[in-house]
Order: sequence, then structure tokens, then C-alpha cells
Amino acid sequence: MPAGVAPSARSAAAFVDANVRPELRALTAYVVARAEGMIKLDAMENPFALPEHLRSRVAAAAARVAVNRYPDGEAEGVKAALRATLALPAGAGIIVGNGSDELLQIITSTLARPGASMLAAEPSFVMYRMNAIYAGMRYVGVPLTADFGLDAAAFLRAIEAEKPALVYLAYPNNPTGNLFAREDVERVLRAAPGLVVIDEAYYAFADASFIGRVMEFPNLLVLRTVSKIGMAGLRLGYAVAAPEWIAELNKLRQPYNLNALTQAVAPVLLAEGELLAQQAALIRAERARLAARLSVLPGVRLYPTQTNFVLLRVPDAPRWFASLRDAGILVKSLHGGHPLLQHCLRITVGTPQENDALLAVLEGQR
Repeated sequence: MPAGVAPSARSAAAFVDANVRPELRALTAYVVARAEGMIKLDAMENPFALPEHLRSRVAAAAARVAVNRYPDGEAEGVKAALRATLALPAGAGIIVGNGSDELLQIITSTLARPGASMLAAEPSFVMYRMNAIYAGMRYVGVPLTADFGLDAAAFLRAIEAEKPALVYLAYPNNPTGNLFAREDVERVLRAAPGLVVIDEAYYAFADASFIGRVMEFPNLLVLRTVSKIGMAGLRLGYAVAAPEWIAELNKLRQPYNLNALTQAVAPVLLAEGELLAQQAALIRAERARLAARLSVLPGVRLYPTQTNFVLLRVPDAPRWFASLRDAGILVKSLHGGHPLLQHCLRITVGTPQENDALLAVLEGQR
């Protein structure tokens, strides 16, 4: 824009182009698909509603909230409920966030010193890379093997070459669903010079966890969310690590980051350990039934999973996705997102009725 031109004569686009960071201008916003009236099998939610008696208790807890007042800035009630549920190792610290998404931002920003790099496996949760871009941190992705295993040798070489300040490993991995070998994760922890975040969003459906070892490895942080176990609407995530890490992360946490309604309701639901375990067991059982039916479909390759979703490679992912959408079923097409995910669909395990509807469509594909 020529000098001397009045601001009122310039378009908003011109101001944006002149002032927003180029790497952010190049991004596409994360879009959540609209699912009104659809069978929603795209977002890894727990498909089971709360029983009526528990809804009443939730309503009573919410009704007691003084919404005209700020919430507890430290969310001590939620942290106490989490500690009681998790049986954390003595001395471990905990921080809570508005979903694990906020904690990803906090963690990345904390480690994004000038020249620092982040290391992650690919394909994995897309927000690792996105947060690196937001924070101005150099991102380095290490490809998984063809069957989605962690290429430990390549990962360790990347650690040696990059000296990353931050490493992310999803355990189990999203979107592939598999659990990396425990020994390989331990090798990463021992080799990494910075913080290693083990993202255990799907811990309730897996056979392994590192949360009991956060005091064993001084560079380990375990990140979790309650979204996959029936509380996605509460937006509650938490991270567990040595207190020294938690003290630094708390410096970047916004005041009152966890709203009063979540603080009131979460302890009520977290106390329902038996119900949550029963629902997780139902999902695992449906996962096995769904996998058995999907694995015999012509041209389909089903991958091992320890999450609440299945990943399958199909002959024509765009066509299969469209067929499901036309039938009122929303899944996640990963086709085009990463070379290793060509013609892959990710399908959340739903209720038995939802899974039957899905199978009826897919078993009719030709």
C-alpha cells in the first residue's frame, strides 16, 4: 500500500496480509464437521448417555453453582477427584486445563525457546504440529513404519540430530489406534534431552500406561483427557509430572481456565468409577465385534487398535465415506491427510445399534 494512503482506504485483507505471521496465514483452521441428525462416529466420543439417576445428581451439582462468581482458580476439587481416581505416585504434580488441547498449547509455549524444536511421530495427532506453528517452534516429524509402528531407530537418530526440547508420543496413537512398544518409549525417554509428553487420551481402552512412572523419569509428562470416557462436553484435560514441571506450566495457565460448571460436575462423574469402567468394557467388546465384521470385508485391511476407534484401509475411501454420509453416518476420512493414510477411514466405536447401522452400509459396498 503506498505511503500516505489513509487507513480507511485500505481493506481488512490488506491489514491482515501486512500483519499476520505468514506461517499462520498458510494454515487452514481446524473445522469440526456438523453432525446434526447423523450417527456420529467421527470424534472418538463415548456413545453412551448417563443413566437418569446420575443425570439428576449432575443437575443438582450444576444448580448449586454461583455462576455470578468466578470459579476456583486452582480447581482444587477437580484435582482432588482426579488424584483419588488415579492413585498417582507420591509427590507427583497435576495441572488441569480446558481440555487437553489447552494443555498442549501451554506445554508447547513453555518449551518454545528461540531455536528449540519439537519432535513427533507421523502420522499422529495433528495438533502437535499445529501448536508448534502457533508457538513459533520448529517441528520435526518422524514417519512411522508402513504398519504404523514406531521406527525407534529413526526416532533416536532424530533425537540425536535435533536435540528436541519437546517430544510428543501418543500412547495409543491417534489416528492409527496402535500402542507403541513400551521398550521403545522407554528408549525415547532415556535419550531425549527435553520433555517427553506421553499423550494417553485413550488410556481407558488400552492395556498400558506410563502415569505411574512420572517420578521415575524426570523428563516425563503424561497428558490425559476425560473426553473419551463420557465427559467430552465438560472440556477437562489434565497432565501429571514432577512438581517442577507443573510449577512452570502453571505460569502460562490462564486464571480461571476451568469453568465453574465443569468443576462442579466432574467430581460427581469421576466418583462413578464402576460405571465408567463398565462403559469402557462395553466399548472394548463392541470394538472387537466391529473389528471381526470389518476385517472380512473384501479389499479391507483393518489395523490393530487399543483405542475406542478402528482404522481401516478400503478400496475407495472417498466413495465409502460418501456412502456412509448419505446413509446418515459420519466417520472420519483420513485420505489425503498423510501418505501413509491413503484410503483410510477412522471409525469411532458406537452403540451396538449404531455399529449395526454402519455395518449394514459397509457390508453392502461393492
